[in-house]
Amino acid sequence: MQKWVLLFGLISLLSLSVIAQEGSIQTEKLPFESPTEQEFWKKGISENDQLSLLMAVRPSGEEPLAKWEEFLAKLDQKFEKKGKSLAFLRYAFQTSHQKLFKKYEQHATFNQMLSEGKFDCVSGTAVLGLLLNRYGFDHEIIETDYHVFSIVKLEEKPIILESTLKVGGMITRPSEVKNYLNAYKPEESATYLSLNQRIGSLDIDYSDKTIFRSINLRELAGLQYYNDAIFHFNRQAYRISEQQLVKAYQLYPSERIDGLRELTIDQAYKTLGIDLRK
Repeated sequence: MQKWVLLFGLISLLSLSVIAQEGSIQTEKLPFESPTEQEFWKKGISENDQLSLLMAVRPSGEEPLAKWEEFLAKLDQKFEKKGKSLAFLRYAFQTSHQKLFKKYEQHATFNQMLSEGKFDCVSGTAVLGLLLNRYGFDHEIIETDYHVFSIVKLEEKPIILESTLKVGGMITRPSEVKNYLNAYKPEESATYLSLNQRIGSLDIDYSDKTIFRSINLRELAGLQYYNDAIFHFNRQAYRISEQQLVKAYQLYPSERIDGLRELTIDQAYKTLGIDLRK
């Protein structure tokens, strides 16, 4: 399995003091990059619309929603015939790769996936999560240090949906499911690594595993903002990175997001003399 290109950046456990003190931030005060992003965000929050939250990161203003609706219509027709079955699950997974998942690219957003076919584990898992919700499957989205994937429970049996693998990404055999999960389960002696590692970086040490938890689509949308923040952090665009992390934390108040925001503020002051707290 091409494990090394599937995974995304991790974060250290740091103090939760700064963002915790700020509490919930009103939408009007959030640092949006464009009116389109703000519109997607407002709809996502007010209507609990996960699709809109996923489309809020780096929107172009010309998102191909018709393509998404056409994709869903095709699946709806098949679901009417197959119902909540292994056959439909396999069809949905394969059709996602045929229609949407064209080329793996780290940091590819949900919008890039719709418009260009570029995807990563976050945007790919987001698509599958939306579909599993739509058709009523019992499932979890699992967050690990470098990767996210889905577990579907069908007839009391777990099935892995690994969005980044077109061939072999739907794992149904119990022994293979067990081996896959064990590869990501945390180790007691593990410690967090670099704060600004990127998806698929060649110099990451994958031997330590510290995170393995179930998240929802709103929180996954937060991780998409987090990934975008890493992208800007590694280019020393600290203000943009910090702004993305503020929004990420609103969707998913996790230690990795808070930790990177602390580091971003610190690095902006030390390297550029900019105080992002002002």
